[in-house]
Amino acid sequence: MDGQRLTTSPIERTDLTSVIDAAPYDRVTVLGMGSWGTALAMVAASAGREVRLWGRRAELAEAITETRVNADYLPDVPLHDNIAAYSDLADALAGTEAVLIVTPSRTLRDLCANIRPHLPDGVPLALCCKGIERGSGYLLSHVVEEELPGHPVGALSGPTFARETALGHPTAATVAFRFSYNDHLRPSESPAARLAVTMSSAAFRPYMSDDPVGVEIGGAVKNVIAIACGMMTGAGFAENTRAALITRGIDEMKFLAEKLGGRRETVTGLSGAGDLTLTCSSTTSRNMSLGVQLGKGIPRQSCFDGKPVVVEGEVNAVSVVDLARRARVSMPICEAVHAVLYEGADLEQTFSDLWARPIESEPRTLDIALTHPANSRDT
Repeated sequence: MDGQRLTTSPIERTDLTSVIDAAPYDRVTVLGMGSWGTALAMVAASAGREVRLWGRRAELAEAITETRVNADYLPDVPLHDNIAAYSDLADALAGTEAVLIVTPSRTLRDLCANIRPHLPDGVPLALCCKGIERGSGYLLSHVVEEELPGHPVGALSGPTFARETALGHPTAATVAFRFSYNDHLRPSESPAARLAVTMSSAAFRPYMSDDPVGVEIGGAVKNVIAIACGMMTGAGFAENTRAALITRGIDEMKFLAEKLGGRRETVTGLSGAGDLTLTCSSTTSRNMSLGVQLGKGIPRQSCFDGKPVVVEGEVNAVSVVDLARRARVSMPICEAVHAVLYEGADLEQTFSDLWARPIESEPRTLDIALTHPANSRDT
């Protein structure tokens, strides 16, 4: 074609949406040296960015520097040359242009206080951890906005197993930030656009969103639903049951997101339905794995061979149910998981009761409920 690039192809958009250019963030800091933090560092580095990967443990940072492998979390993934490991926050954040936060949700508020003195003005912060703060009921973005005012706060989430992402398997995710008036006028300068371009590569494909609330709700609730799917799988039930839990779990996500100002359609995207489907499909997910073990009757203290494995859905079960109760949103699957984990409820009876609840309508706009023949009680 005489050196000219074709403007369309069978897989390019042909509607009226304009294609614009956005400038990437060249220097990115990833806070969290676990498997997902390391995978995201690999994504950014593979996209050509200078990446600083921070973790609390100095010995792990030193080992990564020497061996170019994170042996504790992704031992079979050689790290990109663009990644440098740090255990000092000041060094990791000096001159950074964007920050990805990948530490456990329960430590987020303390982390914000620790990074405050070292964070350059106005740097966007993307939450790559998932959950709701226990006690306050805050979404994680609200925690960051409260602790670090003056910074755009968003989320990066999607159906992403860390190892597959780090190895460069084709992966898609959502990058979500609220759009200001100026962002709508100049979308190429918005944090969502710039971070999406920053992380884009031949293998990693981000999609932009202006609904971080919907993205965060999807990320927090899916962990709890995954435990439910695991419980039923471990108890001997099959694919029909899992498909029902996934579908009705999406419904629970939708109503909580909508109640808190998010959009239902966000929950049907990558960060909701996509992430939920992946997490509920494999014991590679710690949430699914925990549920399977509990469903088989293994005591919680003996799960994962007795190792102290952090399972986000176990933490989220408390905060999600608490938030749903405050918001007066019915989330029976999450309530069932909470009952088994924290109220001493019998697993088989709890899920039997879940199935015997009054027969509801789909969609809920058909406001009818019928007593289920398997249960004469109107629960």
